Amino acid sequence: MKVVKFGGSSLASGEQLEKVFDIVVSDPERKVVVVSAPGKRYPEDIKVTDLLIECAKKCLVNEEPKKHFDALIQRYAAIAAELALPAEIISEISDDLTTRLNADKSNPERFIDLLKASGEDNNAKLVAAFFCKKGLEAAYVNPKEAGLFVTAEPGNAQVLPEAYTELHKLRERSEILVFPGFFGYSKEGDVYTFSRSGSDITGAILANALKADLYENFTDVDAVFSVNPSIIDRPKEIKELTFREMRELSYAGFSVLHDEALVPAFRAGIPVHIKNTNNPQAHGTRIVAERDNTNGPVIGIASDEGFCSIYVSKYLMNREIGFGRKLLSILEDFGLSYEHTPSGIDDLSVILRENQLDAEKEKKIIHRIKTELQADEVIFEHSLALIMVVGEGMRHNIGTMARASKALAKANVNIEMINQGSSEVSMMFGVKEVDEIRAVKAIYEEFFAAVPV
Repeated sequence: MKVVKFGGSSLASGEQLEKVFDIVVSDPERKVVVVSAPGKRYPEDIKVTDLLIECAKKCLVNEEPKKHFDALIQRYAAIAAELALPAEIISEISDDLTTRLNADKSNPERFIDLLKASGEDNNAKLVAAFFCKKGLEAAYVNPKEAGLFVTAEPGNAQVLPEAYTELHKLRERSEILVFPGFFGYSKEGDVYTFSRSGSDITGAILANALKADLYENFTDVDAVFSVNPSIIDRPKEIKELTFREMRELSYAGFSVLHDEALVPAFRAGIPVHIKNTNNPQAHGTRIVAERDNTNGPVIGIASDEGFCSIYVSKYLMNREIGFGRKLLSILEDFGLSYEHTPSGIDDLSVILRENQLDAEKEKKIIHRIKTELQADEVIFEHSLALIMVVGEGMRHNIGTMARASKALAKANVNIEMINQGSSEVSMMFGVKEVDEIRAVKAIYEEFFAAVPV
């Protein structure tokens, strides 16, 4: 059995849905189809999920959402018209959206989740109707009835362990199952969504629960590339990489796959295959537990901006028991999560996402660190970019860090900080945001374009 997930760009129009149908029927092992909400049809288009969020916000401030409502229904109606589907499916979608708009708004975050989830839910109904029209034995699956139970965390739901047992029962059904991605239900019966792009997570959960042989994730690129194609023209394609490598790359800016999506598949040891809906014959990229390290020490380079660091210096810090814990406790009091903590003997840096902070919060943090920890120096540094150099082969290769550092120096990029993961699968370089592109190009040139001596 294969679980196959299609992203928003693969479902944005009737023409795209015809491709999806051909892909599904071309392999009898493709038994479960997970769908996203319709995505962009062209670069300036608006995703259905974004329309739904705007619609929800209008309702919460008692503004008339008719404009957004009409735009949403028109998106589904346009797809249905292309596929010559009966009008009943659009009436069903319209009724569902109307019901959601009139739902309880006392908990705004939960209301937004209810609206957001309708994008995938209604698209699954439309896709199932299309499959049936084409003569395929197919059925829409309601996540609540199937038992996809999640925690009551708006926008960040986590699957509950018992959901896997319930979902496994879907194996007993013979038809092609069309399952909406992105959301589940709490034990109280309320809708909660995963983090954005969470349809990838739904696909991995189902692959795990159904003990699938493979989880296929169809998107709009032929493969995962070794670096962002907007930075490097025609970068090298990656044919195979490990779960750990993909997790590191996704975290640091690779947008092909949601960075949480691999966890359920990884735990079940199920390979993931990323393929292109528009070019299904392309090899794609397989994500596996282990691979042969025959391609050199580095498999990919990812970068992301929007970080800052808190530099804390104190003489004899290394001898002070509990210093790091106390520092992180202060950040926890402000509701901050951190990314990395490179350290020295008498100094420590904590790297954070910059969007968690404001000027007032920074002043309070500095004050508390200085007064409670008697730090000699506390400095915030803003506008940082993190560059992740990733590869299982680095564990068995000498001099990778030196090569990367030398390449950055040659490109006149100052390294603000360096951190290597204990797994030795990745190394992180912190640079100024203005140097990000130049830094990525320099490292790519060193590991992928340089002629070996």
